[in-house]
Amino acid sequence: MKRILVTGGAGFVGSHLCERLLNEGNEVISMDNYFTGRKSKIVHLLGNPYFEVIRHDVTLPYFLEVDEIYNLACPASPVHYQHNPIKTIKTSVLGAINMLGLAKRINAKILQASTSEVYGDPELHPQPEGYWGHVNPIGIRSCYDEGKRCAESLFVNYHTSNDVLVKIVRIFNTYGPRMEPDDGRVVSNFIMQALQGKDITIFGDGTQTRSFQYVSDLVDGMIKMMATEDDFIGPINIGNPGEFTMLELAQNIIDLTGTKSKIIHLPLPSDDPMQRKPDISLAKEKLQDWSPSVDLREGLGKTIEYFNNLLQEKSIKELVEG
Repeated sequence: MKRILVTGGAGFVGSHLCERLLNEGNEVISMDNYFTGRKSKIVHLLGNPYFEVIRHDVTLPYFLEVDEIYNLACPASPVHYQHNPIKTIKTSVLGAINMLGLAKRINAKILQASTSEVYGDPELHPQPEGYWGHVNPIGIRSCYDEGKRCAESLFVNYHTSNDVLVKIVRIFNTYGPRMEPDDGRVVSNFIMQALQGKDITIFGDGTQTRSFQYVSDLVDGMIKMMATEDDFIGPINIGNPGEFTMLELAQNIIDLTGTKSKIIHLPLPSDDPMQRKPDISLAKEKLQDWSPSVDLREGLGKTIEYFNNLLQEKSIKELVEG
């Protein structure tokens, strides 16, 4: 049994990671300040005697004894990370410094949840780990992009200068149950609009592409990355290379929900990447038996069911309270 700290443990990905680590027989500590995390995502884990919850902001130091740290703490959707861009940068940079300092003191292994956003609006497609990216350092998304890029630099330098055991994963678009319905991500936006019979809003002409990874595939990849040999630190892409246009995604959701929603087009946001697709050759080589196993329609079906249940619970609550 390992004692494992997950920062951002009450978030979308963090809650799934905590659940998986507990199911594998570990003792797990969730640390979250609940800016974007929700207790509702981890309430089903509270009865497990090997699960602990800490309310804490990673921009401030914290001291405890663990074997491994998964550093996931940071708002990850544009709606949330642009709400307070300075706080977003602090979470990425100061959070990395504090968690790396903790790992150094207690000799723990630490994994950084980085992002495909480090590639910006890429001029190379698909994106391999050796690509340095095409990022606007002063754009509206830079608080997140540059914060994560700086965090990667901190991880590499703590490894080379202080012998801290680090791992870096670059996460591509991920979706699944426990996403927030109003987080501004394209999958949750489209599903909520479809389930409520609203127009589905596509920014731009809809030909821009993304690669969508189901959350269980991501969690599997992160755990396998943590288990790689100590001299392999990454970064490594974790994503699903299946590439879909926004129009294709919208049409899949329309088909699966049976909605009569119509597609409408709005202006493209500033610095929105036109293409995003991971080259996962390195992940397939280094992560034992790992490859994405959940296809888009299967994953969308599970996610639609989750959001549909949320809407039904809301309706019942309103009826009871009304």
